[in-house]
Amino acid sequence: VGLTLAIQDIQAVDGGEEMAARMRQGINGVYLEHLRGDGFVGVQTYSRLRVGSQGPLPPEEGVELTQMHYEFWPEALESTIRHAIDVTGIPVIVTENGLATADDTRRIEYIERALRGVANCLADGLDVRGYTYWSAFDNFEWHQGYRPTFGLIAVDRETQVRTVKPSARWLGAIDRYA
Repeated sequence: VGLTLAIQDIQAVDGGEEMAARMRQGINGVYLEHLRGDGFVGVQTYSRLRVGSQGPLPPEEGVELTQMHYEFWPEALESTIRHAIDVTGIPVIVTENGLATADDTRRIEYIERALRGVANCLADGLDVRGYTYWSAFDNFEWHQGYRPTFGLIAVDRETQVRTVKPSARWLGAIDRYA
């Protein structure tokens, strides 16, 4: 039995160590601490949050943004897995991780880098029990409707025709050879 949480990779910059620590505790830690002794914690991670001394900072000028206006930062997954295990001492299952983009080559790059982080955790002996990409299909996002495309499978909203994207085939090939 476990619980899944949307966990942000909160990173201190520009003297923001104290503010980042407070935010990390208030956003992530308060929930993670109560999971000690559970069977697992599910981690949902998409990007990082940069924090300065006065609070959250916008993405740096010129960095790649996703359709959700998050920074393209797949390395956030490794950081949040490590944080979740450090606080809880229990296994992690990645229950959501992905990228909203119209460019499927960027989705492949994102997944590859995120999975590299999972492999780093496994190599260090951390108990990571699974990875689930979000989402199988281009789905409805709460505030943006069908505009962001997270899916490994495209959905034509007028005809409902589904088209498997190259990223789905790429991810499937990893499982066949793992």
